[in-house]
Amino acid sequence: MSYLCEAAGVSRSGYYNYFSEKSQKQRELTDKKDEGVKEIILKAFNFKRRKKGARQIKMTLAGQFGVVYNLKRIRRIMKKYGIICPIRKANPYRRMMKATQEHRVVPNLLNRQFKQDIPGKVLLTDITYLFYGKGQKAYLSTIKDSSTNEILAYQVSDRITMDLATNTLLKLKKNRNFRKAEDAIIHSDQGTHYTHPDFQKLVKKLGLGQSMSRRGNCWDNAPQESFFGHFKDEVNIKACTTLEELKHEIKQYMIYYNNYRYQWNLKRMTPVQYRDHLLKIA
Repeated sequence: MSYLCEAAGVSRSGYYNYFSEKSQKQRELTDKKDEGVKEIILKAFNFKRRKKGARQIKMTLAGQFGVVYNLKRIRRIMKKYGIICPIRKANPYRRMMKATQEHRVVPNLLNRQFKQDIPGKVLLTDITYLFYGKGQKAYLSTIKDSSTNEILAYQVSDRITMDLATNTLLKLKKNRNFRKAEDAIIHSDQGTHYTHPDFQKLVKKLGLGQSMSRRGNCWDNAPQESFFGHFKDEVNIKACTTLEELKHEIKQYMIYYNNYRYQWNLKRMTPVQYRDHLLKIA
């Protein structure tokens, strides 16, 4: 026994103590408590049918269930019971075509000043592709408030035409909760949709300034790319068999994201809560 304890790196007293009746009862009690905590954590993990990581679980527990656990405890329980959160994957989106001579690139006015704590001041827009069903392909265009992370407008289509970008702008115009701040700008990459005269005319008509990332620099629109990454992890896209099913799934997610998805960098609030918070202190 001494040889085995030495090989395992434990003391004889520690070995016997581990298998003592007192220690076994203590482990049983701990397991029973952990089982109860696990059930509560799973409620937050599956809240609104969207799987979450430890920090999201912590915020959802506090915001929706009035339960406060520290991150260390949540992570321990998740590890113990194999509760695995989605892992973000790289976004392989590629720009679809080069701009023609009539298209105009505008300067990078934003210069990565994403968080200005003014709702409606800095808007980010981009387009990503979505594979669903049996190899079907669709496209999602969004406009995101950079200060609050709220998705203000979006458009889903099975074609990547100019209407995809301009219709997203028109939906922004119809959004009754959107209040355009003074000197508001909309920022994008140098994709053909955003350099197109039709898009730029509509931007001016809405009273917005326009800013563009430097060519080939994904960091200049990083928060928008980040949203697409989380979106693809959390939305059950592949299960959709038709475009209408996909649109319904996306609509439900946008409601969840804006109103129920707590975010660590928003003082643990949802985008809508944080928008209202900033407007109150303005």
